[in-house]
Amino acid sequence: MAQKTNNPKQSKILRQSLVNRFVHWTTALSVILLIITGLGQLPLYTRYNVTKLPGAAWLGDYFITIKLHYLGALGLIFVAAFHIVYAFARREFDIFPRKGDLKESYQIIKAMLTKGQEPASDKYLAEQRVAYLFIGFSLLLLIVTGLIKTLKNAPGVDLSHSLLYWNTALHNIGTGLIIFGIIGHLAAFLLKENRPLIPGMFTGFINREYVKHRHSLWYAKLLNSKEISESSLEAAKDLKSDGNDKSNNQTHLSI
Repeated sequence: MAQKTNNPKQSKILRQSLVNRFVHWTTALSVILLIITGLGQLPLYTRYNVTKLPGAAWLGDYFITIKLHYLGALGLIFVAAFHIVYAFARREFDIFPRKGDLKESYQIIKAMLTKGQEPASDKYLAEQRVAYLFIGFSLLLLIVTGLIKTLKNAPGVDLSHSLLYWNTALHNIGTGLIIFGIIGHLAAFLLKENRPLIPGMFTGFINREYVKHRHSLWYAKLLNSKEISESSLEAAKDLKSDGNDKSNNQTHLSI
């Protein structure tokens, strides 16, 4: 849910709350740490002489990478649990997948590539909700299989070799899926139409006109809930126009 902005011009709309940004960046940092240290367990860095690079020797130290891997895992488990509990407590399901998202995602991507008309979108595009499902599933797979891998080291726990084999295979598949998901997530911003969304993950705000034209369903909801108003924006535009006219008049007078 968007919040009212103190900016009387209302040229920006809050799309990502502080909580959303916390969840996004904590997840991102945890996953990056997990990927870097997880690859170190294989051990790829020693095999391909990455550890010989300046400052990279620690990547080949098993005890350092395993501790950092556990740290990343704790961060991911915490933020995943926090996100789910917070979403249900606040009943904020904007990013959750909906029926027909795959078809709508195809229509949106096709429209971007052919410069056609996109279907009306809510706060999140259908393709973003599909990406959320894909990344969410990949992270859940990593968490569950990672917990099982940790459990095998607990005293008195004896897991079958077959279970450990398939668990490790699924953990590696999860790693591949999340890497693919991250690449796809970043690649989406290569498209010009998606770039105005980037500031939202840093400041929380995105351009109002962008919301009005690309997220028209969400924009209508904001108007109906009185969180924004057209009149205030038009008044601000008139004010700015008057200011420009006065400035031009003063310039002509000085000449």
